[in-house]
Amino acid sequence: MSKKRILIVDDEFRIRKLLVEFIKREDYEPFEAKDGEEALDLLFDSNHKFDLIILDVMMPKYDGWYVLESIREYMTTPVVMLTARSDEYDQLKGFKLGADDYVTKPFSPSVLMARINKILNKDKEEAKELRFGHIYMNLASRQVYIDKQKIDLTPKEFELLRYFINNKGIALSRDKILNAVWNYDYFGDLRTVDTHIKQLRAKLGEYAYYISTVRSVGYRLDVENEIITEK
Repeated sequence: MSKKRILIVDDEFRIRKLLVEFIKREDYEPFEAKDGEEALDLLFDSNHKFDLIILDVMMPKYDGWYVLESIREYMTTPVVMLTARSDEYDQLKGFKLGADDYVTKPFSPSVLMARINKILNKDKEEAKELRFGHIYMNLASRQVYIDKQKIDLTPKEFELLRYFINNKGIALSRDKILNAVWNYDYFGDLRTVDTHIKQLRAKLGEYAYYISTVRSVGYRLDVENEIITEK
């Protein structure tokens, strides 16, 4: 089985060499780019396919934001932003542009590798099915059943329901739902969340009450409604 390939994009030679050592220890294959232009050349070279990108923000030629936007136009490759700037605005900007994680300098290489391992092993860790009350979701076939009767959901409705079940009992804001389900690439009206939840509730039929409205916050999948009663 081939090793997973990680591209390190940073203009600091010392940081690249440090990360190369740690990446090799985890049995991944490291690649390096010293600026944004070199990174894009590698990323859009058909001979290079990467499983994850470590991307510095402040770089010559093209900065990390430009590179991240270019990546997200064509790729879903996980990206971990690496920067000396720790203010909340920059972090939110990174996530909205499609970053998967955000690490500030100075950083612990061991902690960074733990985050990378979590991202790269995510597919292995994900459940094959989800259940909540009378709802059953088969994630592999993307089929949903209520009381063993199949219901048809749009792709966004499916992701919305999955997000609710994975976060059951938690009050979720519209903004958080939008960012999670629409993958940070939707900058339209937050009412699109309300519209999709209305549609999802309609398809849940008599179990629409599973999703409750949390005043001044958003929505919640209520765990007290999870108890299955006989029909």
